[in-house]
Amino acid sequence: MAKMLPKWLKREKKKKKKKRADCNYSTNLVTDESEDGEEETGDHFFGSIDTDPCIPTNELRVFIGTWNVGGKSPVGNLTVDLEEWLNLKEAADIYVLGFQEMVPLKTLNVLGLADKTEATNWNLLIEKVLNAYGGRSSNKYKMMASKRMVGVFICVWMKKGVLRKYSVSKARVSSVACGIMGCLGNKGAVTVSMSIEGVSFCFIAAHLASGEKKGDEGRRNRQVLEIFRRTSFLLPSKDDPNDDHYHPPTILGHEDLNYRLYLEDHLARDLVSKYDWEALQAYDQLRCELEEGGAFEGWREGNLEFAPTYKYSESNCDRYSGSFGGRSGEKQRTPAWCDRILWWGEGVKQLSYFRSESMFSDHRPVSALFSMQVEVRKETNQKVFPVNATEFRPPENLLPRNSEEDNKPATLLSMLERDIDE
Repeated sequence: MAKMLPKWLKREKKKKKKKRADCNYSTNLVTDESEDGEEETGDHFFGSIDTDPCIPTNELRVFIGTWNVGGKSPVGNLTVDLEEWLNLKEAADIYVLGFQEMVPLKTLNVLGLADKTEATNWNLLIEKVLNAYGGRSSNKYKMMASKRMVGVFICVWMKKGVLRKYSVSKARVSSVACGIMGCLGNKGAVTVSMSIEGVSFCFIAAHLASGEKKGDEGRRNRQVLEIFRRTSFLLPSKDDPNDDHYHPPTILGHEDLNYRLYLEDHLARDLVSKYDWEALQAYDQLRCELEEGGAFEGWREGNLEFAPTYKYSESNCDRYSGSFGGRSGEKQRTPAWCDRILWWGEGVKQLSYFRSESMFSDHRPVSALFSMQVEVRKETNQKVFPVNATEFRPPENLLPRNSEEDNKPATLLSMLERDIDE
C-alpha cells in the first residue's frame, strides 16, 4: 500500500535523490542473548582481499539507526519499513542498529523474564532485508555482535568484503541497567566495542527516563553519567593469538534518549505545523545539554531537519498524540525529538541524518550515515594503539546524586506504572 508522505519529507527525499551514489555497498555474526552483563561472542575471521571498486580506499561508511518499536513483535510485512529505514539504495559497509522497547515494559519482562526469541526474530528479519540487497557473496552482511537487556537491544552487521580487507577484532559487549531503583533494566544501555585496523569503535544503544515535566531531564542526565561510569568491557585473554587489537576498557576511553522540549504544547505544535525546525530546536533539552556543558559535553549531533519523532497517536497513524480530533482519553504529549544519534571522536564525518516514516509504533525510526577513515596496518601482528586519544571527564556538578523524588518509598509495580505512563 502506498504511503502519503508529509510535505517536509518529500522535500528531503528530493534533496537526497540528487546525492545518491552510483554503486551499492554490501557485506557480513556474533550474538548475545544474556540478561546480565556477561559477554558472549561468536566466531570471526581475519585476512585480506583486493579492494572492492565500489569502496573508496580506507573509507568506511557506517549506518547508525535507532527505533523504539513500542514492545511490538516483528510480525506482518515490515520489509518495506526496514528497507526505507536502512536506506539500502545507499548501502553502508557497517550497520549498527539500536532498538528500545523490544518487549513490553511489564513487570516480568523488567525482572529479566522476557521472551528471548524477540531479538532472534528481529535479527532474522534484518539479515533477510540486508542480504536481499547484498548481491554476490562478498557483498553479503555478517552479524558481528548482538546484545539485549530487557527491551534495549543492539546489533552490528558488517560486509564480508570489509572483514576480508581489514583486520577486525572480536566484539566486546556490555550492559548497564539504571532504571527502577537504579538497577533494573527498563532503562539503561547496551554497548558494543570493537576495533578495525587499530581504530576503536564504541556503539551505544540507550533508553533513558521518560517524562516531560521540568526536572525530568535531570534524571536523564544522571542516567547518562551512570552509563558512562559503569560500562566496562572484558579485556582479551593474553593467550588469544587471534586478538592483538587494543581494547579500551570503558566508553570514554575510546542513543531513544527521551529528551523533550522546554515549550508549551500548543506553541510546539504551531512550530511543527510551520515546519520551523530551527525555531523548535531552540527549546530542545538535549541541544541545551550539548551546548551548555551538560552531560553530553563534547558530543556532537547533526542538524535536526526533520519533524519530531514522538509521540504519535497509535500504530498506523501519522497524527501526534493529543491532536485535535484524537480519541477520547488520549494522552497529551508535546511532540519532541526523543530519538537521537550523537557521536564523539575524531575523523568522523556525518553524511546524512533523517527519520523514516514507518507507522509501526508511536515513534518514528531515525538514522544517520557516517564516513570514517581507517589505515591498513603493514604488519597485522603488531598492536596498534589510538593516537591523540583524549579523555572525557564529566563536569563535577553533574555527578549522580539522589533527588527527593528518588527517596520516596514506592512499590515495584507503582514505579513501573509511573514510568510507562510517562
